Amino acid sequence: MTGPIKMTDAPMFQTKKITDQSGYNYEAVINDKNGVRIYTLKNGLKVYLAQNFDAPKIQTYIPVKTGSNNDPSDNTGLAHYLEHMMFKGTSKLGSSNWEQEKPLLEQISNLYEEHKAEQDPEKKKVLYSKIDEVSQEASKFAIANEYDKAISSLGASGTNAHTWLDETVYKNNIPNNELEKWLKIEKERFSELTLRLFHTELEAVYEEFNRAQDNDARLVNYELMDALFPTHPNGQQTTLGKSEHLKNPSMVAIHKYFDEYYVPNNYAMVLVGDLDFKKTITLIDQYFGTFEYRELPEKRKILEKPMTEIVERDVKSPSAPRLQIAWRTDSYGTHEARLAEMIAQILSNAGESGLIDLNINKSQKALRAMAYSSPFKNYGSFSMVVVPKNEQTLEEAKQLLLDQIELVKIGDFPAWLIQAVINDMKIQRMKTFETADGLATTLYGVFINDQSWEEELNEISEYEKITKEDLVQFANDFFKDNYVVVKKEKGSNEKLVRVENPAITPIKINKDSQSSFLKEIIKEKSTDIAPDFIDYSKAIKTEKIKGKKTSFVANKYNDVAQVYFIFPFGSDHDKELGLATQVLQYLGTSEFTGKELNEEFFKWGISNDFRTTPDQLIISLTGLEENLPKGIALLKDWMQNAKPDQQIYHQNIITILESREVAKKDKGRIMAALSSYAKFGKESRFTDIITEDRLNEIHSEEMTQKIKDLLFMPYEIFFYGNNFTRFEEYVQPFIEEEIVPVPPKKNYPEPATEGNVFFTNYDMVQVEMSKVARGTNVNLENFGKINVFNEYFGRGLSSIVFQEIRESKSLAYSAYVSYAANSELNHPDYVTTYVGTQANKLSQAVDAMDDLMGDLPQVPAQFLNAKNAVLKQIAAARVNRTNIFFNHLNLKKLGIDYDLRKDIYANIEKLTLADLTDFYNTELKPLKYNTAIIGKKENIEVETLKKMGDFQELTLTEIFGY
Repeated sequence: MTGPIKMTDAPMFQTKKITDQSGYNYEAVINDKNGVRIYTLKNGLKVYLAQNFDAPKIQTYIPVKTGSNNDPSDNTGLAHYLEHMMFKGTSKLGSSNWEQEKPLLEQISNLYEEHKAEQDPEKKKVLYSKIDEVSQEASKFAIANEYDKAISSLGASGTNAHTWLDETVYKNNIPNNELEKWLKIEKERFSELTLRLFHTELEAVYEEFNRAQDNDARLVNYELMDALFPTHPNGQQTTLGKSEHLKNPSMVAIHKYFDEYYVPNNYAMVLVGDLDFKKTITLIDQYFGTFEYRELPEKRKILEKPMTEIVERDVKSPSAPRLQIAWRTDSYGTHEARLAEMIAQILSNAGESGLIDLNINKSQKALRAMAYSSPFKNYGSFSMVVVPKNEQTLEEAKQLLLDQIELVKIGDFPAWLIQAVINDMKIQRMKTFETADGLATTLYGVFINDQSWEEELNEISEYEKITKEDLVQFANDFFKDNYVVVKKEKGSNEKLVRVENPAITPIKINKDSQSSFLKEIIKEKSTDIAPDFIDYSKAIKTEKIKGKKTSFVANKYNDVAQVYFIFPFGSDHDKELGLATQVLQYLGTSEFTGKELNEEFFKWGISNDFRTTPDQLIISLTGLEENLPKGIALLKDWMQNAKPDQQIYHQNIITILESREVAKKDKGRIMAALSSYAKFGKESRFTDIITEDRLNEIHSEEMTQKIKDLLFMPYEIFFYGNNFTRFEEYVQPFIEEEIVPVPPKKNYPEPATEGNVFFTNYDMVQVEMSKVARGTNVNLENFGKINVFNEYFGRGLSSIVFQEIRESKSLAYSAYVSYAANSELNHPDYVTTYVGTQANKLSQAVDAMDDLMGDLPQVPAQFLNAKNAVLKQIAAARVNRTNIFFNHLNLKKLGIDYDLRKDIYANIEKLTLADLTDFYNTELKPLKYNTAIIGKKENIEVETLKKMGDFQELTLTEIFGY
């Protein structure tokens, strides 16, 4: 085969205008299989509707066409802070007595204006003390998290929001029977802004800002954007804002921003799911059509001068070195943005067949490298990233990247790669649009970027017009010495900016109170959704093919098929199994080199994946069903005839050992290692690694033999596609007789947690603390209680832990308690608590969490809300696609083969707060916790840690096992 099979050309899409039976005008696009309708109400509100009947749910987004780029230059971070405050309610939602609360909020607002204007630091402290005092009084009438309680009472999930350059997006996934109540709540939220509990939320934003100081990706991105956009807000106004602006907020400015940008002609309603078009648009018009159109502030277009030189920036942090290069590109939807995206795919793509993939990653010339394009609403960026090997300088790593650009400039890449990339775009679009969230996310992006749905759908047709000559010409014109290079070196962050947290008094959060608005929402009954539990014997078709159990679930959505070969053993049986599959990625066969094999898979539009877990190895192929026979044949030949190569293996070992060192510099991985140590001790899967000596003595032939043996070992097959009869035929040549036995499983200890405290030093702004306790062995009878406990007490915006730790005391941006049932019989459950906070707040955070965990708080109304929320979530949930098979597979580990949700639902229906309290007293209260803490030692009072239990400071070698 010389090139990829050309998939059917993308159809041409054209907008048509239609009037429905109720007289509403909408736009639809001819040939749009998604059936998207776009309405524009009289007040300018755009409404995007589409149907998806996966579940009786609706994915909702309310995107507002404003973000950090519209922040006032003296109030950066405002859009993001406003996003936080949009969860605080209104005069009707979140207040027990608005008449008394209102004048206090006005007084607080005036005090903040005085505070902002005051230059004397001591006088500012006095003013902030007064703000704290009045806030205490105002909090007596505030009901914390009432928006979240209202939303959770619907059975909503995924409640969240985000702010970025030109967007602020509010998210909920709701049961479709709660559509009208959701609209009532959102209408109330968007009708007015009430800045209650302002100074405690400001503390949470401080915490978020300080967390960002520990995030390498953010630090690099800040420097990159600042250099790429020296004039435009893209680079000059970060989403979190400047520290001096966070310390001096203005409630008046936030109100002004809300009044100017949160108007119906500047936001949209995006709903995709099990909805009726007529009913939905009528209800949206009823609730949101009453908002008044308002002219937007005039916005001056800011143009950047062309870059004419290389701009270098340095970033230092404790993590491993890396380098990023970026060029400024044109905006989303432009021809230049498409050319930049295509070149990014020519360099690195899903098939790992790009120039960077093959010439750097596959050749193991760096630890890893990649390219990607990021088009924004205004301008964009084209980036290349590389993590160097130990012996490489950043300059040498940079040259590796630039060498690949030079290859593009001279056209040294195969022409077929363009078609393969376009084929992959089509497959990824199919997979995106088949889910309600995927389609809804695309639609809100269309709105934010001022694109039409027709333009978005025609995007792939525009890609199909791009030729190799176009790319070569563009590369020569575009890639000059006009880029930004950010060198991320290991060291102390000399530009560290901490926002010091002012002293505030914990506020009263009135957990037992409910506003009249919330009472009405809860009182109003909706038609119940009946839960739908799966009969797995009917949902999964099972056959024997040459003695192998083969399961089939029909793909009702598109022509993308998947096949899984599932081996009932994993790294617990052979800890070198994952190494063998990793080495395989670099090897070829007698017919293809390793690089050519990557190309061959990508030509056919087939992706492969080898995933090793402690108890399973799953090898999978994904692609168009018509190409799957070729993919299976390639996989069989690869596994059976992989050519051992000791030199390649040796290079792979160098990469593995260097990657281990990189892990020991990464905060997230260190915390994961420390948490594992706290949970399992030093004898664990995490620390039981292949030693360096063993890695060096292995011969490549041992690895290829392991892969070949897999063909002769026990496994089962799962096919997700359309034509099972044909699959049964073309999968047969893959199957061999079972003659190789499964190796014995190693059992790892699950020791009791005894109140130990483990600390690892790391140079960071915050402190992260996780406590873990081993519970009793998994009990299916407890699953319903666990679900309600997590909803009521431990996780989510309306949980008691979130309210107390963040809303009342402002001790952390992130805090939770989670009870996790074990996925396998005869193994223990675990309870985990987490707090990320400032070092000077650690002692308070520990005390606050201990107080909460002492006895289960008794808040009957909140319990009932949590219980009903979980019931509604289960009733509206549907298991579909590949989840049907894998859920059933996982249930077998618990000793059952039916839909456990049926039992869970029944148990929750009769659950009382007294039952949950008994569960807590029996299963959680007696537990002892081990604690994992990571932070900068000089900022932490070690005596505080020693009071928590038997203290031990651990080295990286101890927690990683190497």
